[in-house]
Amino acid sequence: MNKLFYPALFHKAEEGGYWVSFPDIPECLTEGDDMDDAYEMATDALGLCITDDIKEGIELPKPSNPNEIKVDDDSIVVIVCFDLEAFQKNKVLVL
Repeated sequence: MNKLFYPALFHKAEEGGYWVSFPDIPECLTEGDDMDDAYEMATDALGLCITDDIKEGIELPKPSNPNEIKVDDDSIVVIVCFDLEAFQKNKVLVL
């Protein structure tokens, strides 16, 4: 379980940039000024939600099939990867 992949919806924001939601983790939301920034923020947000769930002993949800996620005209499905092992190594170095 070192790398986890979850589909995210990247929605075009009215003020520019994107806001991001995860169908499998509704509490996981973020935004970014452009696609690169939004992806980086989505990775961080996903990591925080996943590590919180692990700490709390909550079972992680199974990722949805990206082909089965309904999107509107202003959204796209993007697979976001979170590397748990790398996150844990970085966290130890920061402490």
